[in-house]
Amino acid sequence: MARHLITSAIPYINGIKHLGNLVGSQLPADLFARYQRARGNEVMFICATDEHGTPAELAAAKAGKPVAEYCAEMHEVQAKIAEGFRLSFDHFGRSSSPQNHRLTQHFAVKLAEAGLIREVSETQMYSKADGRFLPDRYIEGTCPNCGFESARGDQCDNCTKQLDPVDLINPHSTISGSTDLEMRETKHLFLRQSAMKDQLDAWIDSKTDWPVLTTSIAKKWLHDGDGLQDRGITRDLSWGVPAQFEGAPWSGMEGKVFYVWFDAPIEYIAATEEWTEKTGGDWERWWRTDKGAEDVTYTQFMGKDNVPFHTLSFPATILGSGEPWKLVDYIKSFNYLNYDGGQFSTSRGRGVFMDQALELLPADYWRWWLLSHAPESADAEFTWENFQVSANKDLADVLGNFVSRITKFTRSKFGEAIPEGGSWGEQEAALIEELTTRIRAYETHMEEKDIRKAAMELRGIWVAGNEYLQASAPWSVFKTDPDQAAAIARLALNLIPIYAVLSAPFIPDAAKIMLEAMGDEDRDWPGDVKTALEALPAGHAFTTPEVLFRKITDEEREEWQERFAGTRD
Repeated sequence: MARHLITSAIPYINGIKHLGNLVGSQLPADLFARYQRARGNEVMFICATDEHGTPAELAAAKAGKPVAEYCAEMHEVQAKIAEGFRLSFDHFGRSSSPQNHRLTQHFAVKLAEAGLIREVSETQMYSKADGRFLPDRYIEGTCPNCGFESARGDQCDNCTKQLDPVDLINPHSTISGSTDLEMRETKHLFLRQSAMKDQLDAWIDSKTDWPVLTTSIAKKWLHDGDGLQDRGITRDLSWGVPAQFEGAPWSGMEGKVFYVWFDAPIEYIAATEEWTEKTGGDWERWWRTDKGAEDVTYTQFMGKDNVPFHTLSFPATILGSGEPWKLVDYIKSFNYLNYDGGQFSTSRGRGVFMDQALELLPADYWRWWLLSHAPESADAEFTWENFQVSANKDLADVLGNFVSRITKFTRSKFGEAIPEGGSWGEQEAALIEELTTRIRAYETHMEEKDIRKAAMELRGIWVAGNEYLQASAPWSVFKTDPDQAAAIARLALNLIPIYAVLSAPFIPDAAKIMLEAMGDEDRDWPGDVKTALEALPAGHAFTTPEVLFRKITDEEREEWQERFAGTRD
């Protein structure tokens, strides 16, 4: 049994996430976790809310609540929505946890002992109107690289270029909107990433199987311009992991916290420790190579804007500590999902958000469309027309139609039990051969995390059943040879639990309904197709399920298109 550690980029606490956030990290990670569990492997799937830094403070202030109270409430909201989308986390943690505070400070001490942290007196943007230093994300302006007008002080979301606030054109405070800003001196801790440039470069070079998107972004940060730069890891904020603490090998950092991008990835480890406290399990066997993690395969899922921190900054922390921590084996990164001719945006409330989506339709509709259109090789675009067509054709016309036709036919001619009689012939042999080829290809795509290819192969598996049913036409055969019609029905009914198991990583709710209808909830992965098609014998009872997927009407599509054309209230 293989062991898989899977983490999804942890979402910011500042509000409910949109569908672009979902498909760029949590949903494909869940797909992979569910697949590996279905193959009998041991999985630890970890996520959390990212609760420190500017976004949390700004959102709490806007909500008129203390930041700790706001974060606690929003964690519950995000956890409930994740459950609604059937995200099967083993633990959904919080970066504000005591475990993360302790681990973040631990790593900082180890990095300092290794000579990888230096104190820097620097000038930082100060807002006279706000009476405070402004962390990078409190400052917005025009990106000097691409001209994007809402670039933040640390990074441009449009071109992903790393920035400093002084680089921005026409910068302003996001708190007050004031442009009355000046540079003042303050002291901070910097992670000496530049000292690890060659080590990080060699490590990334060794990852020959990584997506080009992942390695190209990492290489750009390593080599463009002056190359990899040291990175400030503290900020002038009150909410976060305190940078001055007992045992700290520095002084004068009172009133400062560790930068959210330093502590957030450490939460992957801390969240697993939180899981231990909840379950009594052993977190170290997943994260310490001296405690059993040497046989773990660690896969991360994230949007492309998170790649620099996971390919460079977090590995610098892990490697720089000099301790036997588990490093990531594979980083699956995604381009952006755009919305109907523009960008999804949490801050601007544009697009369909996760809570709204679940109000419209069950999770499986969204899961199928998002995963089958995952922005792997390029940016993708959500349109209501495409969503309607995909749901109606793939889910209703192909999978749903197959289940409905064969269960209703069998019930009407033989009753709600698998019929006996007849034998398989050339058509059945050809179907077994096709399904065997397709299922092995599906497994390969899933192992390689080629999500769109896996979705299309799964659809092909559904189509094969429909084509068999259409060609064998048991409703016509029944008139002259009821026994042979029974044989056709028996095979087709046995296809339903096979479809359910294969489809469960994509559409878990529909898969559960199919297995329950066939009275086969404990079905294993179909290794040998012929054996799997004979698993339910004649006489085995089944029920005819309600419609698996209803079609989306033109009226609904038009209504939703109009409703979500603007921004969220």
